[in-house]
Amino acid sequence: MGILCYSLGLKISCGPTSETRGVVRRELLVKLNEELGKGDDRAALSLVKQNQAQPGGLRCFGAALQVPQRLYTLDELKLNGIEASSLLSPVDSTLGSIERILQISAGLGGLAAWNVLELNPQQLFYISLGLLFLGTLDLVSFGGGISSLVLDTIGHTFSQKYRNRVVQHEAGHFLIAYLVGILPRGYTLSSLEAFRKEGSLNVQAGTSFVDFEFLEEVKTGKLTATMLNRFSCIALAGVATEYLLYGQAEGGLADINKLDGLIKGLGFTQKKADSQVRWAVLNTILLLRRHEKARSKLAVGMSRGMSVGSCINIIEDAIDDDDLVVLSE
Repeated sequence: MGILCYSLGLKISCGPTSETRGVVRRELLVKLNEELGKGDDRAALSLVKQNQAQPGGLRCFGAALQVPQRLYTLDELKLNGIEASSLLSPVDSTLGSIERILQISAGLGGLAAWNVLELNPQQLFYISLGLLFLGTLDLVSFGGGISSLVLDTIGHTFSQKYRNRVVQHEAGHFLIAYLVGILPRGYTLSSLEAFRKEGSLNVQAGTSFVDFEFLEEVKTGKLTATMLNRFSCIALAGVATEYLLYGQAEGGLADINKLDGLIKGLGFTQKKADSQVRWAVLNTILLLRRHEKARSKLAVGMSRGMSVGSCINIIEDAIDDDDLVVLSE
């Protein structure tokens, strides 16, 4: 923290000023981008942890003010303005509408081709069989990646609403992960961008994380409550962001299914599973409300394709010390 001293009417800086701290942090984040670019997750995370409580370091990483963990009722969620059904049951109406339009167009196109090309029933049968085979091949070999790529690309091209939802959704994941202490590794905002970066149709748009600690705990069968809490909040951050902005989540069903699978894999009773999810919902919603300014600015930065380091810098600049837990050096 910068401290100002006064002697004989002269102002002397006895510690790092806010400007100096900003320069130090930016240099640190350049190094972080380099480590992430090399794929060295351990070095990247180590760099962040070493600079959590240092002057010019990363104040916000893992420093979220979180609600106490206990069993919250649905009525308590409602008292906090949260309707769980609207948050935990996302239906992608935008892409659903696009898919229906494509199906209708394909049907009409088939009829037109039948009339123009004078196809006989046997030819129509073989064409239909070929299309069915291609659809099955996509589903089995690529997990529906080709169809998802087509739908997502059309959605981004023709729907501003869809583009905005995706950006805000991923900004929610990024922000919450950073605040609860999981380092974002990178992000993509479209299936096409993900395909270009990863070269795989099985990879969808989204935010990736430095998660080797989580994977190591899962592998040993000893997942700590702290790690479960972190990933529960991260999994729900996207749908929670959409819920706060639009009143209903559309994307994020895969995130919810992954969290559900993780909890079931841990052998939780229904009561314990409900407790975990409700706490995570409340905690995530309250964090997003408290840091709405940071999330909004982060979404703008992500829409411009800023690096992970630059996105972290946005968060650090947007959040005040009063909204953070004080971390010991």
